[in-house]
Amino acid sequence: MTTGQPERGKFITLEGGEGAGKTTQIKSLKNWLNDRNIDVLTTREPGGSEGAEQIRDLLVNGDVARWDAMTETLLHFAARRDHVEKVVKPALEAGKWVISDRFADSTMAYQGYGHGLGIDQIQTIYDTILSSFNTDLTIILDLETEVGLSRAISRSGGEDRYERMDIEFHQRLRQGFLEIAKNAPDRCCVVDAAGDADDVFDQIRAVVQDRLKV
Repeated sequence: MTTGQPERGKFITLEGGEGAGKTTQIKSLKNWLNDRNIDVLTTREPGGSEGAEQIRDLLVNGDVARWDAMTETLLHFAARRDHVEKVVKPALEAGKWVISDRFADSTMAYQGYGHGLGIDQIQTIYDTILSSFNTDLTIILDLETEVGLSRAISRSGGEDRYERMDIEFHQRLRQGFLEIAKNAPDRCCVVDAAGDADDVFDQIRAVVQDRLKV
């Protein structure tokens, strides 16, 4: 008896500025989906594959000014290409749901808005590297910039290159994330991350139920 291919999984990403609480919420979301018999792979960017993790070290450590905006963008997309081809796509094709801590919207926010490279150049690179591949749902955790940075600095594990960038940079990237959500309402949803972890997850769960019919 011939069995058909498994139904393609869903690709969910959590985005937001530093200290927004993505890691905590990803764990809660994975557990909640597992309880519904959904097989979930969690991953991260930059990183998620062996080659991408090596590039990650170049991006999250070292001097704040070690790369210009275009170089950073190209490094992120080199890591992303490896991550998508070797980890994300195979998991989705096997029927798993993939939850990633950051994806291409972070590059748009950090390099496009934060560093001022501009959205057109980044979109062109995206189209070249990933073509039509995109997320099924992107949840943007929104938080006051100063609050998020305070959280991030208090628990920094050493990968703090972006946290050390000036406050104006972080304010631009917050507005960038909100602009991204405004421009892609069918794919993106903004969640208020100011409350406690349980309250934030209640919002995330409601979004996933509504958008992906879990």
